[in-house]
Amino acid sequence: MKFLHTSDWHLGRQLHNHSLLEDQVFVLEQVIQFAKQHEVDALVVAGDVFDRSVPPSQAVTVLDEVLDRLVKQLAIPVIMIAGNHDGAQRLAFAARQMQASGLYIVGPLSRELQAIKIGAKNGESAMFYGLPYAEPAMVRQVFDCEVSTHQEAMAVLVEQVKQHDSGGLAKVVVAHCFLDGGDESDSERPLSMGGADKISPSLFADFAYSALGHLHGPQYKGAEHIRYSGSLLKYSFSEQHQNKSLSLVELTPQGPQVTLLPLKPLRNVRVIEGFFSELLAAGLSDPHADDYLMIRLLDKSAILDAMGKLRAVYPNVLHLERSGLMAQQPHLELQRDHIKKGEYAMFSDFFEQVSGEPLSEAQQLFVQQTIEQLHRGEPA
Repeated sequence: MKFLHTSDWHLGRQLHNHSLLEDQVFVLEQVIQFAKQHEVDALVVAGDVFDRSVPPSQAVTVLDEVLDRLVKQLAIPVIMIAGNHDGAQRLAFAARQMQASGLYIVGPLSRELQAIKIGAKNGESAMFYGLPYAEPAMVRQVFDCEVSTHQEAMAVLVEQVKQHDSGGLAKVVVAHCFLDGGDESDSERPLSMGGADKISPSLFADFAYSALGHLHGPQYKGAEHIRYSGSLLKYSFSEQHQNKSLSLVELTPQGPQVTLLPLKPLRNVRVIEGFFSELLAAGLSDPHADDYLMIRLLDKSAILDAMGKLRAVYPNVLHLERSGLMAQQPHLELQRDHIKKGEYAMFSDFFEQVSGEPLSEAQQLFVQQTIEQLHRGEPA
């Protein structure tokens, strides 16, 4: 039995207000090719299929096309659960009717456990259990039980799987949660405040494999068979050093064998820093100048239209930090003193930094008169 473990597609995601749909289409093509190349028996999406509960229509179209190729053209069953970003009801539309085609969507939490039997090409089978993301309050309501934490809520769901008779078949759990000790990134929406969302990896220890979603970095916790596949793309600059991949899982009598299949993005997500003139010169010969960039400028002087000039060389600069300029005022008290100077002194300082020379007498008089008019409420 071989299957691909993926998660956190986040279709429709934006990075600093820039649509990533083209990049997602590019990497999903690799997912399809890996599924075909390795002749997998199933593909798992462990939550956060979409980036928000009401996804843009283009994202829905992309998902429809990908599922058509996987399920209809390649006859590969797909098991998909709702994550905390998904609208569970919308994601599960017509889910019961689509099971016959090999598409299994577990949307809203239900009291009735859905056990999905997947047959392998070698004649073996495994049982998959989708546990969609659910707040403790939802678990209380559905199961009429007293739970107040994510740990207690997940324990109720996992106990269902443990009690289910799989007929001796290997049990694979698909869940969307935050394991204690997991490595986070800035692009993951917190499930709750104060660390109350974290659960123990030991809950998943007894299963053949646990395919988890939510954390965007590929990793395992507690044991190698309790694993996050990570997101398909880098969805924040905090993920710049992560290597994105799919998890190819093969269930064997000796235990699961996991191989990470690397994904190549259309554009990388990077953070670069340096002096303005040096970065402009380097960008002219940078073969990856169209990557999504955060740039940290080390210059300590003001630069007019720095973003516009950088984008002429690096078209996808999404964020600019003036770390050099900020270093001139490392203490809050210095910033407060600067504000206390008043508008005239602040403008004089700014003018001198930009032009390299102080205001002339005529300019000083004009600025003073303009400020006085503004204070009186008169048009400048």
